[in-house]
Amino acid sequence: MIASPISQENIVVGEVANGLPLTIPVYRLKGDGTGPSVYIQANMHGAEVQGNAVIFQLLEQLKHLNLKGDITLVPYANPIGCNQKSGEFTLGRFDPITGTNWNRMYHYNTDLVTQFAQNHMQYDDAILKSAFKQALIDEVDSKLNGPAYLLNTGKRIALNLQKLAHQADIVLDLHTGPISSKHLYCPTYATNSARYFNIEHVLLISSDFDGAMDEANFCPWWHLSEALSKQGRELSIPVEAFTVELGSQEKIDLSEALNDANSILSYLNYKAVFVNAPHTPANITRYACHLNDYFAYYAPMGGMVEYIAPLGGHIKAGEPIAKILRMERYLSEQPLQTLSLESDAIAILHFASASVNQGTELYKFFTNVFEL
Repeated sequence: MIASPISQENIVVGEVANGLPLTIPVYRLKGDGTGPSVYIQANMHGAEVQGNAVIFQLLEQLKHLNLKGDITLVPYANPIGCNQKSGEFTLGRFDPITGTNWNRMYHYNTDLVTQFAQNHMQYDDAILKSAFKQALIDEVDSKLNGPAYLLNTGKRIALNLQKLAHQADIVLDLHTGPISSKHLYCPTYATNSARYFNIEHVLLISSDFDGAMDEANFCPWWHLSEALSKQGRELSIPVEAFTVELGSQEKIDLSEALNDANSILSYLNYKAVFVNAPHTPANITRYACHLNDYFAYYAPMGGMVEYIAPLGGHIKAGEPIAKILRMERYLSEQPLQTLSLESDAIAILHFASASVNQGTELYKFFTNVFEL
């Protein structure tokens, strides 16, 4: 019997109320040690389940490839979130106890970067990279091994995932939107890499840390490179991390998951994770905008919404994006209101429900768009 190239470990990330362990499955494939290592996780938000299907399709292909780098894949990254139901709907975007976004609980200590840059600038790139990676892991370990009463549930889950991610050179966090087109959160220093995903819409982000998994992995390296540069020591940022938005929540599509897996494999092939793999990027036009130009459109009034702007569609200023029906105004005023934008944009996602309060985030748009 031939041994499987895939190994599985179930890691403990906490305990539930009856005292039983809360576990997450971790799948690993070993490379020959000559390529970059990879970490991929999915389903940090409870309703965002398509990433699990993508991990399945990745495993189905990865077990047949010649790997240069080790690959770690984690479906069901947040077992509390994916079981957080209300009737037929999955909630699981926010910790129900604290109200904090599950994807805003990762850790970053800026002082660690400053001290490390001062103490290690004389080392060569290989030694410096290894030492900093270990310093990041040790920092997370210090939190996990500290007093248990200092960590809430979400923070403990996040730190356990972050410890796995810090061991890798490439980190992909798979998400979806409410009702969404595919798009990619990409640090600006890795813009060229975005051309190897088969994703048309790319959101370029800065080095500001806001608690997300991708930021927790690229911000320390980006800031280290900047700190060393101020001391006259150049370091190319050796780690890339992305949030990959795979479409809409609350459903999986295995055929589309195969396309998504091939998109990821194209990028990983570009990064030399494989030997002689056939995966290449699609010949598509990719559009980008900077995070400051990612525009949230909030409902100017309450009512029932018909979403008109097509996701991924290029909207011209003045074109209708939605209609709001307000039946309580039928006899007193126009009950059907048409909404539009004042500028050209690309519609990326919209709210999942037709029923909205005034101030609900209806849409998100790319503005000041350019071709990548």
